[in-house]
Amino acid sequence: MLEPNQGKNLAINIGQDVYERHPVKTHVIKSGDDLIEVVEKYLKPFLQTGDYIFISEKIVAISQGRSFPIEEIKPSWLAKFLVKFVHKSPYGIGLGSPWTMQLALGEVGAPRILLGAVVAAVTKPFGIKGMFYRVCGKQASAIDGPCDYTLPPYNHYAKLAPKDPDGVAKKIKEKFGSEVVIIDANDLGVEILGRSSENVSIDFAKAVFRDNPLGQTNEQTPLCIVRRNNTRE
Repeated sequence: MLEPNQGKNLAINIGQDVYERHPVKTHVIKSGDDLIEVVEKYLKPFLQTGDYIFISEKIVAISQGRSFPIEEIKPSWLAKFLVKFVHKSPYGIGLGSPWTMQLALGEVGAPRILLGAVVAAVTKPFGIKGMFYRVCGKQASAIDGPCDYTLPPYNHYAKLAPKDPDGVAKKIKEKFGSEVVIIDANDLGVEILGRSSENVSIDFAKAVFRDNPLGQTNEQTPLCIVRRNNTRE
């Protein structure tokens, strides 16, 4: 029987409806793992008609080989300079390390990163937040690095955003029939990186994960079944 993670609620109200979030534990995903096989093994036995499949973007990126040991990343002088101006959050390192900043420079490009930094510096005194990532986009905001609470060995890794998350979501839907969402959620907010179709609204996906039911420490639950609770109508 599926249970909520410790300190998290199973049910959440979305408008007049109640949805249950059932986190599913997996092995530690590695580069080269087939996500179709992962969903087949851990999720399929519990799936029901009408369920949504939510997948942490982190395991998508890891399975694609887009996560790297930090000792393999060589930060440039520009990365070391720019990281001095990044706000450090307790909920994820983001671009607050020279390794993740270097990944961002390679993925997004120095001109866009510099433009984002300038826009953020100009707007910050007016109380406008988040402009850096608005300029640099989801490819930058989904980059993350080593944190103490991350499961080994990824507490010494930095990762890029997943490649073609919409395509990944569509492929999984084709196999299992459920709508799929690739999500980047932490205790600061939620970003939707991929959807199997526009039938899943971004507003709904954000609302159903607004309290981050998958957790951020050792839960090891990167998959989640979201199910409308018809018994509460």
